[in-house]
Amino acid sequence: MNESNAERLRQAEILHGQGRRLEAIDLFKQVLAETPDASEGWYELGYLLKAEGLFEEALAAYAKALEIGIKRPEEVHLNRAVIFSDHLRRDADAERELDAALTLAPAYVPALLNRGNLHEERGEQAEALGCYDRVSPAGGGSEDPHRDLRFEALARTAKLRPPTDVDDPLFRGLLDAAAAPCGNVARANLLFALGQAHERLEQFEPAFDAFAKANRWLRRQYGRSYDRDLTARFVDALIATFPSSGNNEVSASVTPGAAPLFICGMFRSGSTLVEQVLAAHPEVTAGGELDWLKRVASTRLAPFPECMAVSDPARDAALAADYRAHLANLFPDGIAGTYITDKRPDNFLLIGLIKRLFPTAKIIHTSRHPLDTGLSVFQQHLDLRVAGYASDLGDIGHYYGQYRRLMAHWHALYPDSIFEFDYDSFVHSPKPSLEPLLGFLGLDWDDRCLQFHQLGNTVKTASYWQIRQPLSTRASGRWRNYGAQLEPLRQALQDAGVALQHA
Repeated sequence: MNESNAERLRQAEILHGQGRRLEAIDLFKQVLAETPDASEGWYELGYLLKAEGLFEEALAAYAKALEIGIKRPEEVHLNRAVIFSDHLRRDADAERELDAALTLAPAYVPALLNRGNLHEERGEQAEALGCYDRVSPAGGGSEDPHRDLRFEALARTAKLRPPTDVDDPLFRGLLDAAAAPCGNVARANLLFALGQAHERLEQFEPAFDAFAKANRWLRRQYGRSYDRDLTARFVDALIATFPSSGNNEVSASVTPGAAPLFICGMFRSGSTLVEQVLAAHPEVTAGGELDWLKRVASTRLAPFPECMAVSDPARDAALAADYRAHLANLFPDGIAGTYITDKRPDNFLLIGLIKRLFPTAKIIHTSRHPLDTGLSVFQQHLDLRVAGYASDLGDIGHYYGQYRRLMAHWHALYPDSIFEFDYDSFVHSPKPSLEPLLGFLGLDWDDRCLQFHQLGNTVKTASYWQIRQPLSTRASGRWRNYGAQLEPLRQALQDAGVALQHA
């Protein structure tokens, strides 16, 4: 490589570091067209293309890096596996890439952890534990570069194989690891697992303490990113852009094929359960949590929602077609049945957009007791870059109030398109709760819907083990175990005007 091209590659890397991804991509492509044997350049290009959602191009760039003979090829295979699994839903290809990485480096911790995660998403508990056991903390010392990942494996092991008592070596291992030197995120995940272990042993005070500490470590990592005023103003803007009276005509045309079915609500409100129940019906294909709408709203429709104030039928039709093309790319073998689900919970923010793109779209709004919802959010590691409110009970309560305010608006605007599905009612009376939902969707009753836990499909959300179990009422009313500890949540909900029956 000549000195000029080497300097241009360094400049592309600088652009990458500055977050100027599109400029970096263009420069990498220019240099690599002239110097195609720069394997590290292909690797960097693959990383950037993935970050921009250009997954097929990223795979091709990574493949080129492998073809040239890049150092650390196991890392490239891992990155390809993540694209296949998380973004393209091609789990067999992801498995092949992880196997290739582990063939090159059998003790490669990131690949073992991802292999275990893939097994978890498929409901293969023994196989997942086998992977995690190979990367336990005992496998590396304090200087181990993968020490945090080993702690992550321990946390996941404790969730799959919960400690049976406080003398269980796994329980002691969690306590010791949570006090050991490690990164903020690893410590948070250990504390979340420790809290869940305490809760299973009905030790609720230490459980809550562990969850609170876990969230403090997440805030230390990401900062406190929730702005209550900004959230309220965004909800105001959505209501103003999609008013309850005036120009709400939907303009996109109806197209043949399986109709998108949107399942949304607060995180931890039962959306994964509802999707899995419906996926057991032969007329429903589970699409999982898709980020297409969120990405489009923040890019092609920026500034959103202001750009939606003026009707643009051509734009809306094009976006609807692109959404369907995205589904076709995720499911190249076709989508069977009447519906395909899009189960990203925070799509409740985008219901106005959804109805513009898909006039006949049906929406399932999942909900559960507000205190159970808020508690479950607090007990789960949610990405604070996505759910900035999740680490503080008062912020959770405030966000919940804004969410309910917006949902009331959507119900007034689209009363015949939104079905309220109550998690608590369903777990206590499954069939009487499910029959109206199937009627709303125009589907016949199917007994398999209540055997949803027997499905062998891949589930890519934090609830993938709960929905592998038969229906249970155990999680309904769990807030009662925490009493005064939930007072900040209770007060914030009351301040927002949220009714708290039996609280």
